Amino acid sequence: MKKIFIYTFLLSSLISSWGCEKETYPGAQISPYVAIFDVRNLYRGQDLVLNNDNLKGGHSLAAMVVSDHSGGNLPEGLLVVQDARRLSTLRGISIPLGADATSFVPGDSVIIHIDGKTLSRVNGILEIKGVSKGDIQKVSSDNVIPINRVTIGQMQTNPDAYESVLSVIVKGTFDPLPQPTDVLAGDKTLNDGFGDIILHTEAGAAFANNAAFVNANYFGIAFNSEVKEGQLIPQFRVRTGSDVRELSSQIQVAPVLITGFMSDVAGGDGNYEYVQLMATTDIDFAQTPYAVVVTNNANASTPTGYPSNGWATGNMRTYKFSLSTGTAKKGTFFYVGGAGKLINGSGSTNISSSNWIRAFDYTKNDGDGFGLKTGGLFANSGNASGVAVFKDSAVTASSTPVDVIFIATGGSLYSGNKGYRIASTDFYDIVNPITMAQQPFYRQGSNTLSLVYNTADLGYFNMLGGVYNPALGKWVRARAQNNRLLTKSSPLSDIEGEGATVLK
Repeated sequence: MKKIFIYTFLLSSLISSWGCEKETYPGAQISPYVAIFDVRNLYRGQDLVLNNDNLKGGHSLAAMVVSDHSGGNLPEGLLVVQDARRLSTLRGISIPLGADATSFVPGDSVIIHIDGKTLSRVNGILEIKGVSKGDIQKVSSDNVIPINRVTIGQMQTNPDAYESVLSVIVKGTFDPLPQPTDVLAGDKTLNDGFGDIILHTEAGAAFANNAAFVNANYFGIAFNSEVKEGQLIPQFRVRTGSDVRELSSQIQVAPVLITGFMSDVAGGDGNYEYVQLMATTDIDFAQTPYAVVVTNNANASTPTGYPSNGWATGNMRTYKFSLSTGTAKKGTFFYVGGAGKLINGSGSTNISSSNWIRAFDYTKNDGDGFGLKTGGLFANSGNASGVAVFKDSAVTASSTPVDVIFIATGGSLYSGNKGYRIASTDFYDIVNPITMAQQPFYRQGSNTLSLVYNTADLGYFNMLGGVYNPALGKWVRARAQNNRLLTKSSPLSDIEGEGATVLK
């Protein structure tokens, strides 16, 4: 007991001594470099002189130059730099440097002394004023700047976070579509499926008279304007002509869209699962047949392994519905699935009055051409399921769908040339829009996006929504998973009332 008392006393004394010296870290030094993230967070609507106190002992930025004035399209005299020093979070800031801004080019690594300078928002753009060329030390050149893919929706939601940051808007399309003689000069509405932004090109820019492409990637920098106190509106500017990279000059309209599906009703699934679709043009299926294929990659589904025949694998992996009778008008929903034609399984609302193009009891009948009778079209294991629409009643391993959606990522899905082919949609790209590499399969390259698997037996309808513009051949508001928990008495309006829209 005496020894225990002595040890306790010594430990208490040691803890006490640590407490007295808690501000002392022998050998430690405060970093002289401040993250742009932290500098931007200092601004509270009024000019602020940066000093040792509010910079927490720092005095400089260690950043990468992203501005390029050779094209004549950035705000004159602004040096734009970015870093990701705080929590790997990329942030940028602009520095009014006058004519000296042209002395620096993208890829220059610089150290900028900011102690004593002023943080100010000028015409909507957050700037550090008072910096001279003498305050800037160039450390190295020709550094690689990582590609930062950003949606227009992200820029609109948080304009301060993306201001003065080099970003790429992928699959941008002008609305309205450019005419063959249209050029980049001026203000044009750019849409990427997640929102609209003004792409501004100065009349005097070196590339102002370059052709306006139908579909392209746009590398550039967002700058904000302040329309009223505290409200920032982003505007996007490319730096040079090479920042605009054409993807396609052709408009490809998807004639049928996947707009929702019931993959797991409340109770037994057999004969009650269905897919909701929408026509983007008037369709007579007797004249233009289609096919809808569902894939189930649960561990028990055979054949196992990677699907060498893709959507045409059959057996327990894929199940086909051939659409060869009936019609669907542009902008209207139609359905494919079990003969039950009930909204949420046994005993639920009858929706047989809807436009059912193909429905039969898949628990008793094999698919149209391939697929064995099954108690469930979709996987309930958390492994991947998917739906694809084909503009043909014949589906082979080489068939490319007009639309496709996947749920979850588990199972043997892609290896080499074995897998499920995708369409270029709001979710997937046959050609990688950044690297331009071919990637025709789900789980290949950037084709990794999927919907989330819902808990089994609750009766969630997966409403995807979105707005599709046939004139542009794209989703101008991308689809997103909106889980609607249905009851046995839910009306049809619960799955159609706020669903997808096709513009006229």
